[in-house]
Amino acid sequence: MNGDSGRRPAASHSQGPAAVERWTATDSWNFASFFLGMFLVSYAFGTATIATSWVHVPVVGRSLLLSWSPLWQILGIAVLGPLADRMGRRPVFFITLGLYAAGGVGIIFSSSYHLILISLAVVLFASGGELNGILVTSHEVMPARHRGKTMMLAINAANLGPLILAAVSLLGGRHGIEGERLAVASAFLFASVCLLLIRLHTPESVRWLRSRGRNREADAVARRHYSQEQVRDRQRPEEETAGAAAAALVAASTPLGLRLFATCATIFAGTAGYGLMTYVLGPDHLPKLSPQILMVAGITELLVGLFAFWADRWSRKLTLLVGHVGCFATSIAIAILAPAWRDSIGLFFALLVVLNIFLAIEFLASTTLQGEVWETRRRGSYTAIVRFVSVGLYIATIYLTQGFSLAAFTWFAVLVWAIGVSAALAWYWRGAETGRGAGLNAAAGPGGL
Repeated sequence: MNGDSGRRPAASHSQGPAAVERWTATDSWNFASFFLGMFLVSYAFGTATIATSWVHVPVVGRSLLLSWSPLWQILGIAVLGPLADRMGRRPVFFITLGLYAAGGVGIIFSSSYHLILISLAVVLFASGGELNGILVTSHEVMPARHRGKTMMLAINAANLGPLILAAVSLLGGRHGIEGERLAVASAFLFASVCLLLIRLHTPESVRWLRSRGRNREADAVARRHYSQEQVRDRQRPEEETAGAAAAALVAASTPLGLRLFATCATIFAGTAGYGLMTYVLGPDHLPKLSPQILMVAGITELLVGLFAFWADRWSRKLTLLVGHVGCFATSIAIAILAPAWRDSIGLFFALLVVLNIFLAIEFLASTTLQGEVWETRRRGSYTAIVRFVSVGLYIATIYLTQGFSLAAFTWFAVLVWAIGVSAALAWYWRGAETGRGAGLNAAAGPGGL
């Protein structure tokens, strides 16, 4: 696995393990698992917004329903994230599958507000564990020279969630509330079956096994799932070049406080900034446009996310900064022009597209960063802490903005992005470079093993 520094891999590094670490069938199964898993995460998260129209919900109850997604997602993260460090990455993925199926069946029969809450809680709890597991495991099992782009392309699948959810909602809604509910639940069940068939072909993380001292199992998994020439690379960490060793020391010297601040603050800004404009703005201020907002956001970010094919060539630090500064500047424009776009749907969606272009950049960079800067033994737990804190703060913003006017709501979003910009600047100044083909050693330090 490539242990390159913050620079692009040079020709002199060609003798390192990354040069012979080819893509295998197992890598394809893993990528398919992560891609479809991220789709389900975002699909589950957005379902609560659609569910606000299934039954009569009072204003307070609507806020509860909107906060239901992040609340149960962070509970799933808090429980299943550390569990993945103890049990292994693979068992947790099968736990989330079972919960998805159970929750999907529950949604079919959810004809009341309380039944909707219960069924959504199950799928959202599963989505939390699923999200955390993907953010952790993808870095550990994908080939180093493809680590950045495969992580970002899998993350980009999250943009399919709002898009497919909006389409399913609009099509199913032609047959009334029950038809819409059945369509939304059926997509859960179909995707779960597909994911089960895929994950029967995916192995446990060799890095995790080795970090727990289970070397014989790690060797057996490597021999069973990879070709003979790949076994060496899959069953042991990368052999350090001089440049990679220097990068690992830089990463190891990055203060824990900075890692926590940068990851928590950027993920909070991205989650709250996206959530307020995509999930909350519609029900609170533009109730007839919720599906359309989901669809525009999903299409825009999905298309921008295709640039992830080149992610391994880019600086993660610079990409993170560009995304946050762009979101901050666009949110200021949205706040200033609020009186104008409230009466002009065309202007509103134009601004929404621009915001989501930068949101896609920010989302790919910050979500990738949060899982790659921790040591393997505690990667699941630290990633869970980041998600728990940042999404927990997003829940607070839902209630805080409940009675805000449109002007106050949009300027609050500007404040949220200011926090993200401060964290992105701090990481650009002092953080380790985790992009440009850097292996986990260069990203997380020697503990990345």
